[in-house]
Amino acid sequence: MSTITTEELSATTLLRFATAGSVDDGKSTLVGRLLHDSKSVLADQLEAVERASAGRGQEAPDLALLTDGLRAEREQGITIDVAYRYFATPRRRFILADTPGHVQYTRNMVTGASTAELTVILVDARNGVVEQTRRHAAIAALLRVPHVVLAVNKMDLVGYEEPVFARIAEEFTAYATELGVPEVTAIPISALVGDNVVDPSANMDWYGGPTVLEHLETVPVSHDLTRCHARLPVQYVIRPQSPELPDYRGYAGQIAAGTFRVGDEITVLPSGRSTTITGIDLLGKPVDVAWTPQSVTLLLADDIDISRGDLIVPAKDAPATTQDLEATVCHVADEPLTVGHRVLIKHGTRTVKAIVKDIPSRLTLDDLSLHPHPGRLTANDIGRVTIRTAEPLPADTYADSRRTGSFILVDPNDGTTLTAGMVGESFASPDPVDDGTDDDGWDF
Repeated sequence: MSTITTEELSATTLLRFATAGSVDDGKSTLVGRLLHDSKSVLADQLEAVERASAGRGQEAPDLALLTDGLRAEREQGITIDVAYRYFATPRRRFILADTPGHVQYTRNMVTGASTAELTVILVDARNGVVEQTRRHAAIAALLRVPHVVLAVNKMDLVGYEEPVFARIAEEFTAYATELGVPEVTAIPISALVGDNVVDPSANMDWYGGPTVLEHLETVPVSHDLTRCHARLPVQYVIRPQSPELPDYRGYAGQIAAGTFRVGDEITVLPSGRSTTITGIDLLGKPVDVAWTPQSVTLLLADDIDISRGDLIVPAKDAPATTQDLEATVCHVADEPLTVGHRVLIKHGTRTVKAIVKDIPSRLTLDDLSLHPHPGRLTANDIGRVTIRTAEPLPADTYADSRRTGSFILVDPNDGTTLTAGMVGESFASPDPVDDGTDDDGWDF
C-alpha cells in the first residue's frame, strides 16, 4: 500500500480563479492578454484569432476572441457562457473561468466562482464601481472566495492617472470589507495594451505592486486537507458478483472534503449506522489513504444499508442532520422564488422534496441593507431563506465546507435550476415569522 506525507497532502500547484465584472469592462481581453503574454496560446489558435480579427476590419488581433468561443459572443462582442481555460507557467497551473458581465447572466458567475480560490473583478476606470461590480463582490463574499483582485482596467483611457485608480480602489475595498471579503488586492491595468497584466507598466511608475500574473503565481492557496471535515457523498454501490469477486461490495464517489484512511471508524448519514473502513480502491489499486478531490471506492467492515445519496463521514466528526435549513441564496431563475414554493433540493448526491417556508430578507446591494420579508426573490436577488425538507439532510455550514455546505433548488416540474444556496449565516437577517402558508400536501 502507498503512503503519503502531510506535506504532500498540503502542497498545491493549482489555482482555480474566475474573472467577473460589468459589460465591456474587458474581461475576455484580460484573459486573452494573460494567455498571449504568458506564451500559453498555440500558434494555430493565434493565427485563427488574427484571421477573425482581420475579417472584422481590425488591424491588431482581438485577444478577447481567445475566450469568446460562442458565435453569438463573437458577433455581439460580449461573454455569454462561462469559458473555461487551462494554462500553466513554470510556477503554477491555472484553471480559469471567464464569466459573463450582463445582469441576466449573473447566474453564470455563481457557477464560475463556486469552486474558485480567487476572483478577479474588473472595473472600467472611466465608470468606476457600478451596480454589477457590487453584485459580483457580494457573490464572491457569499461564496467565500478567499482572495479578490480588483483590476482597474482601461487606465490608458484616463491618462494612467493615479488619483483615478486610488479613488476606485478605496471605494471598492470599503464595500468589499463591509461584505466580509478577507483580502482585496487592487491593480491598475490596461488589458488592451498589456500594462501590468504579465509585464510591469512603464506608464504607471507610481504603482509598485505586482502584475496580475505575478499575483496569481504567488498568492497563497491553502489546501490543508488534513484539517478538513472528511466527507464522501455516495454516488454508486459497486457489486460485481463475479466469480473473481463474489462478495465485493464497494461504495464509490468523489471525496468532497478531507481525508479517509484504512482503519477509520465512519458513520453513514442519514441512517447513523457506524462501521470501519477496511479498504480503499483508487484507480483499481488499493491504497491506505485518499483525499479530496479523488474518486475512490470504500470497502467497509459491515454490510450495512448504503445507497446513492448517503454521506460517509468520520464517526467523531459527523454533521448534524436536519429537516430545517437556513441559508443565504442567490436566485438564478427568471421565475421568482416565493414563500410556499415547492422545490427539489439537491445536496451532494441526494435529492429530496422541500418547501420554502420563509424568505426573511433580501439584500439591497447599494447600501447592504436588508429588506425584511420580501415574500419573493427575483432573478439575481440575494437573500435569506428557510427551507423545510421531506427527509433529513446532513449539511455542514458553508463556512465549514463549500462542497457539503452548498445546495441548489430545482423546479420539480421541468428540472430547471432555481437557486444556489449556502447553508448558515452570511448576512444578519431578521427572525423568520410564521406566515401560515398552507403546504398543500407537502407537509413534512
